[in-house]
Amino acid sequence: MCMVIVALTMLAVGVCLGFVGAGGSGFIISILTTIFGFSIHTALGTALSAMFFSSVSGAISHYREGNTILKVGIPVGLIGAVGAWISSGFSAQIDSHILRWMTAGILLLSAVILWGRMILISRKKDTIQEDKVPIGLRFWFAAITVGFVTGVLSGLFGIGSTPFIQIGLMILFGLSVQKSAGTTMLVIIPIALAGGENNYRLGYLDIKLLIAVVIGTMVGSYIGAKFTKRVPEIYLKIAMVLVPTLGAIFLVL
Repeated sequence: MCMVIVALTMLAVGVCLGFVGAGGSGFIISILTTIFGFSIHTALGTALSAMFFSSVSGAISHYREGNTILKVGIPVGLIGAVGAWISSGFSAQIDSHILRWMTAGILLLSAVILWGRMILISRKKDTIQEDKVPIGLRFWFAAITVGFVTGVLSGLFGIGSTPFIQIGLMILFGLSVQKSAGTTMLVIIPIALAGGENNYRLGYLDIKLLIAVVIGTMVGSYIGAKFTKRVPEIYLKIAMVLVPTLGAIFLVL
């Protein structure tokens, strides 16, 4: 019965996440720990694994729309997977109380990054940006920097690192806003898979809980996405920043 309640709660969470267009793993972590009493380590492992399923569907959709650059997304994602696999092992060694505060802090930072991303997008709104992917050593420097750093963040805190990945792709790879959004979904797939596998090996992945979270959030996200274009843009921007902020607040309550 508990898993049914979790699924229904995740359905409501999914509607919110679908509306703002975010993975919301940090928000999911706060709900699982604060409301349902799961340990922070189990919540992290479940949220990180759940991102794999949502990212696959998102990546396929973006690829069909031509918003994904494979030669960037694949190497960055594979490097990120290494970082996530390594850091998820370290996450298991961190005291649960300390980990809650650390995750809350990274969620607040992601809210700030999201706000910065919105400002960056608004400044480029009336310009056409061509994708100028670096080559040679510059390419691999960018791939290792973006991939490993965001992979480590994902593995440690169970978050998708979406704003961090997108900012990195725009700044270091010179991708347009559209291409960075689509390529980010591809990058998250191996990161979530590697982090989830290591959490399962360490005993921090509850399969029944994962199924309930995936079903609830995927159905809810589909419904929530229908409302995105039906409200004024200012409210959408506020909600995008509010979601990780609320997640951080719930974690420290």
